[in-house]
Amino acid sequence: MDKTLHLGIDVSMAENTCCPLLDDGTEARRRFSVPNNLPGAQHLIKEILVLMERYGLNRLLVGLEATNLYWWHLACFFISCPVLAPFQTRVYAFNPRLVRAFKKALADTGKSDITDAYVVAERLRFGRLPAPFVLNELYQPLQRLTRFRCHLMHQVTREKNYFLSFLFLKFSEYQNLEPFSDTFGAASQAVLTDYLTVDEIVAAPLEELASLLAKESRNRFPSPEAVAAAVKRAARDSYRPHPSLNEPLNLILGATLENIRTLSQQAKRIDQAIERELRKFPNTLGSIPGLGPVFVAGILAEIQDINRFPDHAALAKFAGLFWRTRESGSFQAEETFLGKSGNPYLRYYLIEGANSVRMHSAEYGRFYQAKYNESTKH
Repeated sequence: MDKTLHLGIDVSMAENTCCPLLDDGTEARRRFSVPNNLPGAQHLIKEILVLMERYGLNRLLVGLEATNLYWWHLACFFISCPVLAPFQTRVYAFNPRLVRAFKKALADTGKSDITDAYVVAERLRFGRLPAPFVLNELYQPLQRLTRFRCHLMHQVTREKNYFLSFLFLKFSEYQNLEPFSDTFGAASQAVLTDYLTVDEIVAAPLEELASLLAKESRNRFPSPEAVAAAVKRAARDSYRPHPSLNEPLNLILGATLENIRTLSQQAKRIDQAIERELRKFPNTLGSIPGLGPVFVAGILAEIQDINRFPDHAALAKFAGLFWRTRESGSFQAEETFLGKSGNPYLRYYLIEGANSVRMHSAEYGRFYQAKYNESTKH
């Protein structure tokens, strides 16, 4: 019969606070802390070996709260440590939300590193554990690149939303009339930055504005005059901010556009690196219409070995793409909420990839629309 040491670790940048529990919940020794560095990890291994021998244990479960990336080196160290291999060592990186929810079930627990280490150890002892941490060096470069790319795109979205809020102050009707398909296209940016105020746009000759649009769009507009007329109409219908705001608004909009351009350029460089790294992984995902190298790489980097998951429901749970049931007696709620407690990067690439497939595959586009039409509220 397995006799297990449940080691809960509260991780921080400076130190790791540890709480070792036996199967019956007894603390194998007093809680202690070690530095979060290589000598500290080596000392922790020695302490574990002493406890395994003292209590005749043959199995080791290690739980860490996945705070930032401070847990990463220690988890990798446990997985690759040869002296721990005989103990069927498993490492679990818990979502902080899962630990906080479990903590509520434990009475009289305050907030401290020592207490948090105990909560993590009790969560290990409770069971029903998620998939264990797996170190696969082959996927690590791809995973770091795709996760950084996800970070960049969230930054781009944040900057664009910030830009649009200030655009309303300068040119309130610009987005309502939508003279451009892309507010952040070259022609649109030229209109917003070349003219200080909406009154300047109203006063500008139609031919001058049409010429600017034709130049910046590289003659892609079928009728630059019609677009120019729509822009002038939007300018006439817009609110006029106080003259003292004109210069600050243009400075903020120009700086924000520069941020968006810089982030977008960085994303292109990362996309190229992802495409090069993806060549190491023969796969069939790329044959799906709408799934380019970036989406394929993001999905592969997070799933890695598909055999880790017994069925599609387990994979969906891992990605946080499941809806919580709300039932009581004969009542069944029509509104349920997305779990979102899984891997946020896999969830991002699955959702973005599915949306791209919808736009590039007529069959899936029809399927999406049919499902959407079934219920537009719940």
